[in-house]
Amino acid sequence: MPRQLHLSAALDSPGRFDAGHYAALAGLAERATLDFVTLDDSFTAEPGRPDALAALARIAPLTDRVGLVPTVTTTHTEPFHTSIAVNTLDWVSRGRAGWLVGVSATEAEARAFGRRPVAPADELWAEAADAVEVAARLWDSWEDDAEIRDAVTGRFIDRDKLHYVDFEGRHFSVRGPSITPRPPQGRPVVVVPVAAADLAPDAPADGRARVAAAIRHADVVLLDASDRAARLTAATELRLRAGENLRILARLDAALSALPDRAAEERLLAELTAVGTGVDGFHLVPADPARDLAVLADRIAPALRDAGLLRAGYPGRTLRDHLGLARPTSRYAAASAVPTASPALAEVTR
Repeated sequence: MPRQLHLSAALDSPGRFDAGHYAALAGLAERATLDFVTLDDSFTAEPGRPDALAALARIAPLTDRVGLVPTVTTTHTEPFHTSIAVNTLDWVSRGRAGWLVGVSATEAEARAFGRRPVAPADELWAEAADAVEVAARLWDSWEDDAEIRDAVTGRFIDRDKLHYVDFEGRHFSVRGPSITPRPPQGRPVVVVPVAAADLAPDAPADGRARVAAAIRHADVVLLDASDRAARLTAATELRLRAGENLRILARLDAALSALPDRAAEERLLAELTAVGTGVDGFHLVPADPARDLAVLADRIAPALRDAGLLRAGYPGRTLRDHLGLARPTSRYAAASAVPTASPALAEVTR
C-alpha cells in the first residue's frame, strides 16, 4: 500500500484583511484533509495584510481539525513574548498550532523598531535558532500537571512543577518560567523554510545558518527545490543530519482552473504522486487561494484518496497527530521530584 502524503497549503491573499476570507480558505483546506495551512507575515509595511498570528487565532474557533501555522518573526522581538503568543494559539485551537519561523532582514524593518541596525542574515538565523530554543524551554517550564485549580484550598498551581529555564546564549538571557501553562501539544510544531541550495557545499552563510536552525529545532521543513532530483538530494541530506522524525514537505506551486482542466490537474497529480523524491509530502502555494483550494478539495483530494495517497479523515485532533509526531515530555519533569525554590515570574534581558 502506498504511503499517504502529508499536505499543507499557503493561504496568502494580498489585499485581503477580513477574517471571513481566511476562515473560508481554511475550511476548504480542512475539507481536503490537509495537515495544516500557513499564513505569511513580516514587519514590512504592506497595506491589507493581516497579522498572521492574530488572524489564525481568530479563525481557530471556526475550524475543527486543520493545523494553523502563522509566520512569526524572531528579529526585533523577545522569545518570551513569542512563546506566549504561539502557546495561546495552541490553546485556542485545542492543539493545532505551529510556528513558521521567520527573520527580518531589511533596514526599513530595523528602522521601524529603532532599536538596532539590521544584522547579517546568518546572524539573524542564529538568533532565530536561539529564540526557538528559548520558546521550547519556556513551553516545557510548566509540567503537564502543574495546575491544581483547587478552589477550596485556594491553590492554582504546584510551584514545584514550575521550572527556571536559565538560558544563557549569544542573543538572549532568559530565566523563566513561562507565565502560561504548557501548550496542549507540549510544544507547538516548529516549521522552518529551507532551500535546496542551502544544503550545497558552497551555500552562503545565511543558508547554512538556516539549515542549522532546521536541523536543531524543526519538526517540519518546507523545502524549496527546483525539480525532483534536487528534492531528493536535499531531502536525503536533511534526513541524514536531522533523523527520521523530521517531516519534509516540498514547496509546489498550484495554479488550477475553476473549470475542469485535465492537463493542469494531471500535472499537479503527477508531481504529488511521483515516487523517489525523498519528501513526506508537499506544501502547496496557490496562485488564487479561493479558486485553487476549492479545486483541491473537490477534485484533487478525491483523486489522491482513490489512489490510497490521502486519508479520508483526520487521525486525531492535534497537528502533531496529523503529522505522526509524538507529544514531547517536558525536559524539566524529572526535576520536579526534587523540592526547589518557588520560581518568580520570568526575567528576560537582551
